[in-house]
Amino acid sequence: MNTILLKSKIHRAVVTHTQLEYDGSCGIDSDYMKEVDIKPFEQIHIYNLTNGERLITYAIEAEAGSKTISMMGAAAHKASVGDLVIIAAYGSFEERELDEFEPKILRL
Repeated sequence: MNTILLKSKIHRAVVTHTQLEYDGSCGIDSDYMKEVDIKPFEQIHIYNLTNGERLITYAIEAEAGSKTISMMGAAAHKASVGDLVIIAAYGSFEERELDEFEPKILRL
């Protein structure tokens, strides 16, 4: 049996950009993605601390060092520039992996 655990989290990121006319995704500073091991096109959950909205989308890389958190496509309806969000990715782990696993968390 596998257990789903939090794998990666970017805590209290600030939305820097929204763009409705896009296929849909969340652009994240590639430095942030590397630090917490989120891969391009990986499924992510976004929890908006400012307005309570929640959504599932996928991550795309934004320019390294830009501090970009960009909500695009339908996700742009769920957040505004300046909103605080949590970005989380989950993984499926086998029983033998559970005791040693630690999520990667970036607190901004």
